[in-house]
Amino acid sequence: MENPVAPRVLYPGDDPGQGPDPRGPGAQGARGQTGGGGSAPEAPGEGSLQPPDAAWGEGAASPSPSPSPAQSPCSLGASLCFSSGDESPLQSRASAAEGAAASPPPCRRGQRVVERQWEVGGAASPEEPSSLEEPWSLEEAASPEEPASWEEPASPEEAGDPAPVPPGVGSAHGEPDLVIEVSGRRLRAHKAVLAARSDYFRARASRDVLRVSGVGWAALRLLLAYAYSGRMAGVRPDNVAEVVAGARRLQLPCAAQRATEAVAPQLSLANCLEVLGAAKRQRLTELRDAAYRFMSDHYLEVLREPAVFGRLSGAERDLLLRRRLGAGRARLLAAALGPAGERAGSRPQSPSGDAEGRGDAAVYCWHEAAREWRELTRLPEGAPARGCGLCVLYNYLFVAGGVAPAGPDGRARPSDRVFCYNPATDRWSAVRPLRQARSQLQLLALDGHLYAVGGECLLSVERYDPRADRWAAVAPLPRGAFAVAHEAAICNGEIYVSGGSLFYRLLKYDPRRDEWQECPGSSGRERSADMVALGGCIYRFDLRGARGEAPAAGQPQAGGARVLRYHCLAKRWGCRAAHLRLPGAPSGWGQQPFRCAALGGSIYCVSRAGTWRFVPPPDGEPGGDEGAEDSVEAEALSGPLDVRGALFPFVLNLPEKLDRGEEGAA
Repeated sequence: MENPVAPRVLYPGDDPGQGPDPRGPGAQGARGQTGGGGSAPEAPGEGSLQPPDAAWGEGAASPSPSPSPAQSPCSLGASLCFSSGDESPLQSRASAAEGAAASPPPCRRGQRVVERQWEVGGAASPEEPSSLEEPWSLEEAASPEEPASWEEPASPEEAGDPAPVPPGVGSAHGEPDLVIEVSGRRLRAHKAVLAARSDYFRARASRDVLRVSGVGWAALRLLLAYAYSGRMAGVRPDNVAEVVAGARRLQLPCAAQRATEAVAPQLSLANCLEVLGAAKRQRLTELRDAAYRFMSDHYLEVLREPAVFGRLSGAERDLLLRRRLGAGRARLLAAALGPAGERAGSRPQSPSGDAEGRGDAAVYCWHEAAREWRELTRLPEGAPARGCGLCVLYNYLFVAGGVAPAGPDGRARPSDRVFCYNPATDRWSAVRPLRQARSQLQLLALDGHLYAVGGECLLSVERYDPRADRWAAVAPLPRGAFAVAHEAAICNGEIYVSGGSLFYRLLKYDPRRDEWQECPGSSGRERSADMVALGGCIYRFDLRGARGEAPAAGQPQAGGARVLRYHCLAKRWGCRAAHLRLPGAPSGWGQQPFRCAALGGSIYCVSRAGTWRFVPPPDGEPGGDEGAEDSVEAEALSGPLDVRGALFPFVLNLPEKLDRGEEGAA
């Protein structure tokens, strides 16, 4: 036959024109008794057509005899009808035995007819029709002559799917004693194995055949494989929602978490929003958290992608940022930048090649328990380590500008390149270059933007918008401001810039008005080491005797630091420590590079000579009154650090995995 015909079983009494009786086989048998024909049933073996009793419901009457072959009830011809000796595909083991005893030898012809009917339906033909577990449809009947297997033969489109159990498990657990049916298909498994791993199967251990709803065929195969092997394989972003939902349905402990962990490395900007939508529709908490975690770990990429960030709600955007800023633990880090002895803000004395200018070009992390610095990462290739600026935005470390390697003429030039480090992924990436190449600049983060302030002989300022991935010019520094050797800090939503060794002005930038304002200057004339904001105030560290002057009568000897504080609301300066002593510092430590960072209410002073912690005294305590001239001693944390270049401290949140890895290496 050229056109395939759907499988159909015709019994005596059926009208080939009106199709099967919707009332079921029992109703058809009753109709055969009361219908016309009137001839007495023939004895077995005389060519009569009589379906087995098991094919009809309990108590159903036997059907009436069929017409003679000359009056075939089927338009397909007698060759496609079942003989009286043929077993119905829906009979039990008992009825199969009875039918075998009562059926004459011609029943074998019915077997050939059944095979033709399978061929018409386009399915593979079994050697003998049987149903060993429980009633199944004709297309799903299993052959008793086939060896026991874990699953029915897969269709061509599923031939490449992973097997539900690893090879060799069947022989270790014996013959399968459970048939699982899902979506009209069957899998064979072991009750003991599944009951030991799932409360769902344990509660149904008495069943030999288990029909599962709410779980897809592919998801069931993956979950059974996990139940046997403990490994979750074959999970992809396009099926993870179905697998996680199936794990909940089948009550497999840790399967949902394992599936989420397996798909996490496969998430990308192209599929994270789709996975998040599926998780929210099915209320899959683990999968939803995994999608949010990916977005927060790759916050800058998500922020720049309108197709993803633009489709998130305001609450979801805030959630991603909170996760980003709150992940891990705040740690003190320091970047070794520039050759030894060079101070940030000073003019480079001898332009040199990249090897000398990069120094160590590494980032170190301070470990409080071990009281030592350990290397975390190294600057990427192409990132100038000399004369660059750095800051932290959205828990990313940004490094911008600097002195580029010498060109063919042997002269070093400023760089416009920008890089950022993501501690969540431990990777560096390039960012949009500056509009203007600059070295010895100040890089600051304010209200979700980066500000590149000044540079060597530059008054221009530019701002970077990470969402638009674009730099734009803003109000420049006032004319007559310092060209080099300036320090900067962020306090109360404004940028403060102070002159170093050239001028002693304090300038404030208001981003809302895009303008610079003059602030009261300090009376100090020493060279400033650094300026840091803490608690609504700005602390400036001036190096005593750094310019070579002899100390005045009654003043401390050179080699200390004077700490000045500027109250941003009161707009006045005060002295917090006339002489800050750093125990263990070598003689003349103030002549070496010296930088500060605030963390947890303390100010950390970091140099190659050592690391110290300074806690500013509150008002009303010794060293806390305005104009105090007390001597304050900082707490020594570590000795000298054997690195090349100056150390620039900053604060960054590191994920727990980096903490564990570094602690384990101790």
